[in-house]
Amino acid sequence: MAINPNASIEVTAFRWVPEGPRGLVKDLRVRWALEEAGLDYRVRLIGAERPAGYEMEQPFNQVPCLRDGGVQIFESGAILQYLGERSEALLPREQEARYRAIQWTYAAVNSVEPFVQFRALLNSFWAERDWATPAKPTFDELAQLRLGQLSKRLGDKPWLEDRFTIGDIMMVTVLRLAKRSGQLDAFDNLTSYVKRGEERPAFRRALADQFAAYDQNEPQGEAA
Repeated sequence: MAINPNASIEVTAFRWVPEGPRGLVKDLRVRWALEEAGLDYRVRLIGAERPAGYEMEQPFNQVPCLRDGGVQIFESGAILQYLGERSEALLPREQEARYRAIQWTYAAVNSVEPFVQFRALLNSFWAERDWATPAKPTFDELAQLRLGQLSKRLGDKPWLEDRFTIGDIMMVTVLRLAKRSGQLDAFDNLTSYVKRGEERPAFRRALADQFAAYDQNEPQGEAA
């Protein structure tokens, strides 16, 4: 277990979220990377009312943020790259291989995540909006285009490059949203890819720790 209240690395996470987003909140990406690297870390839980001055750490009042001594970073992609520089378990040291891995973190959050996230929101957060149902065919087409391109590139490989990296951490966490909303049904290799990521012991530890915080801080009268 990498969680250590005395660790120098600190990650912010939400104390509690409702059922829908559980397992998808982005501190999971950072927890997973830290577990893969075997780096000790502590978690600072925050609630709906953010701590005073938190916007100076995270301008959009979201999670995660990372502190490590004098280093302070927000945005999960930047945090994963920072941690990758600290651990060869996350990033190869050979320059070309390192940047191939890093490019996949950008691809996940820029070329894939917006399309699958918007499509998922049409069935959940935006479901009652008048424009949600008419918008679904357009976002289906866009999401399926991106997922199809990714599926073709992945092929029958276990990981995006020749070994597991931060690129896979980012992409698997993005695709878990697509999987939950049924967007991976036509792509067996992407479904298997997500399953491989979820079966890694480090992922399981990270997910269990995230859920443990939610369970411990369940508001009275709220359904789990």
